[in-house]
Amino acid sequence: MMRVLLVEDEKPLLRALAMNLVARGYAVTEADTGTRALTALADARHDAIVLDLGLPDMSGVDVIRAVREYASTPIIVLSARSGSAEKVQALDLGADDYVTKPFSMDELLARLRATGRRAASVDEPLTATVGTVTIDLAMTTATAPDGTKVHLTPTEWKILDVLLRRPGALVTSDALLTAVRGSSEHTDPSYLRIYFAQLRRKLEPEPSRPRHLVTEPGMGYRYRP
Repeated sequence: MMRVLLVEDEKPLLRALAMNLVARGYAVTEADTGTRALTALADARHDAIVLDLGLPDMSGVDVIRAVREYASTPIIVLSARSGSAEKVQALDLGADDYVTKPFSMDELLARLRATGRRAASVDEPLTATVGTVTIDLAMTTATAPDGTKVHLTPTEWKILDVLLRRPGALVTSDALLTAVRGSSEHTDPSYLRIYFAQLRRKLEPEPSRPRHLVTEPGMGYRYRP
């Protein structure tokens, strides 16, 4: 049973979310402040955190910072703040995904399932498919349906390794640049655009209309299985 910590200061929403998750087989811990959330995390292991940014005692961003000092528990940020700056900040600090209010319960459940899969597979060798090409990260091979090998550069492999291990998750440009270059500082943003254009030409059925290696304008990139 997946145990989820819900951190939300709107009591009616908190109860509604908890009831929906329990009805679907999740174990739920409720917290309406950042302090109670951190106490709950110290008291028991949780498999995922659904976190509102606007808490009465501290910012949800501070909760993310505190959690990431000692745990890699998946965090889904839940907030009415729709600006890309807040999303990027939360993601750069270690959040795994972002859902903007209003949202559907089906969407939140899908994000929870995705974070559960990522947490289970993060340390395991991974095989994934982009278009019709099968990617084996452990063997660093990319194979077309007819058995032909698709050549990828070391940098392209680094990008795929980050994205394919987090299917469905938004990965910020800074996070990708750090994985590829060791730092995001003093790096032209066009650097990633060039590599993604190359990857799409090699892997996407329609490179000009990518379905799997998707750009989130102003924020980063996402792998959609």
